[in-house]
This record gives sequence, C-alpha cells and structure tokens, in this order.
Amino acid sequence: MVTLEQVERLREKTHVSFEDAKAALEASNGDLLDAIIYLEKQGKVAPPAGGGYYSSKDTSLEEKKDGSEKREKHGESFGDMMRRFFRFCCGLLNKGNNNYLEAHRSGGPSFSLPVTVVIVLAVFFFWVVVPLFIISLFFGFRYRFSGSDLGKESVNKVMDTASNTVDEIKRSFGGEQ
Repeated sequence: MVTLEQVERLREKTHVSFEDAKAALEASNGDLLDAIIYLEKQGKVAPPAGGGYYSSKDTSLEEKKDGSEKREKHGESFGDMMRRFFRFCCGLLNKGNNNYLEAHRSGGPSFSLPVTVVIVLAVFFFWVVVPLFIISLFFGFRYRFSGSDLGKESVNKVMDTASNTVDEIKRSFGGEQ
C-alpha cells in the first residue's frame, strides 16, 4: 500500500500531480526510483540531461544549425585547442618583444635585446651564450630586465644577486679594484 508520505516525496522530486504520483508508486510497488523511471517513460517527467549517466566528459547534446539533427559534444575540438595554443603563443611572443634584457657597464647602458631574441639565442647557441653571459659578469656587466612584465623589482633583485655574487668571487681572488 502506498502512503501519503511516499506520494509527497515523489511529488517533491518530480513535480507531478497527486494522481500521477500515486499511480506511479502503485505501478512500482512503492519503490521511489522505479516510480520516477515509470514517470519518465510516460513522458510526465523529463529525463536528466546527458542521458541519465555520469561521465567526466561533457556529453551534452548540441543542436546543429538546421535544427534537424543532434550530435554528442565531447569536450573541446582539435581546432579549438589549436586556436587556443596559437593565441597563447602569440601572447607569449608579444610579451617577449615588449620586455628587454639590458646590459649595463660602468653605470651606462651598453645594449638592450628583446627577451624573445635572448631566448632564441640561448636555445640555439646555449654553449656560447651562457658562458659569454657568465664571463661578461666578471668583466663588470650588470643585467636588468625592463618592460611591463619583467621590469619588476623582484625579478631584477635576482639579477642583482647574481652580479653581487660574481663581485664577491672577484674580491675573494683579489681581482676587484
């Protein structure tokens, strides 16, 4: 026998009439889940989005432009990923071209290169660029970054620390004037 509490609970979950809720519960021998399924099969309750199962992927249905067919959408398409990657690369290139590595010697600037050029040189000519960079520190060059993204004091403190360390090494060998 179906109780009033069962009918009320089914109505809270499905928003159907008392009559429909009672009929569904009687048809399912008082089982609430079976009653909901019964109401779905009759078309009185909309089934859950995505077909009623859980998945970590986005399985929402997407209607095509002509409105006639539906297909399942599974996450991001390859073209969308490539567009996002291209935008990321362009943003990175833009930041690299708007920020500079500046070399100073004896208080005055010696040269300035965009960070993009420095990275390309370091990647393709690593065994030449890095030793030259280190040797130039021993000849009194100091490096700083300038620009909106890298010209921050925290970044330049690291560069100053490297220069100060080289100065201390030079002093320990008696090479400082």
